[in-house]
Amino acid sequence: MFFVFINMSKNPKIFKWINSIFSMKREDYKKLAIVGIFAIAMAFLESAIVIYLRRIYYPSGFSFPLAHIENWVLNTEWIRELFTIVMLVSVACLAGKKIIGKFAYFLYAFAIWDIFYYIWLKVILNWPSSFLTWDLLFLIPFPWVGPVLAPVISSLTMILLALCIINLQDKNKKIEINFKEVALLILGILFILYTFLIDYLKVVGKGMEQVYSYVPSNYNWFIFIIGEIFIILAIVLFYLRHKR
Repeated sequence: MFFVFINMSKNPKIFKWINSIFSMKREDYKKLAIVGIFAIAMAFLESAIVIYLRRIYYPSGFSFPLAHIENWVLNTEWIRELFTIVMLVSVACLAGKKIIGKFAYFLYAFAIWDIFYYIWLKVILNWPSSFLTWDLLFLIPFPWVGPVLAPVISSLTMILLALCIINLQDKNKKIEINFKEVALLILGILFILYTFLIDYLKVVGKGMEQVYSYVPSNYNWFIFIIGEIFIILAIVLFYLRHKR
């Protein structure tokens, strides 16, 4: 990482590009701060709920395989996850001016919420023990799993895209995304979703007993990295094309 930083320091264009992303009006900084505070507060509520559930179903600490959960609790969790997204979409609609702006603030809010969810768990439970600790990410429509580092990286990428869009809107640019950028984004997202879903996709059709006895162990970092490369390439192409 140190050598990468040295190589970047020899190319002032990289720092100029990064600096331009954060060059926005005071109004945008205020909105980012307010949405960020909202997302951080939501992350605490999310972590508190998870702490209570772990105390009930994982009294010795969370680990795989998944504990048996009553259907009504599972259904409640599905609805809670759905309405979490609804809350993030709602605040994004208030913050953003156009559809693309609302989308950017949703990405930003979701990412801050996700990152601070793990920060709060670390503060309260001293969990996870490392960035490579496996976690249950979502339940809709079946369990998403992966090392904590993977969703954190994805969230940082979402913040990058959100800031690029907000920055371009701030400069009154007409924002359009071309076919190449859409294709790269979709491919990247599909690759990353595959890494989160494939573990339980293999066993969910074999019955709940298989689901509750399965222990994920090998995360496909190779496919995840390819997905991230596609998405970051799409963001760079998108931003540089609008900066001209």
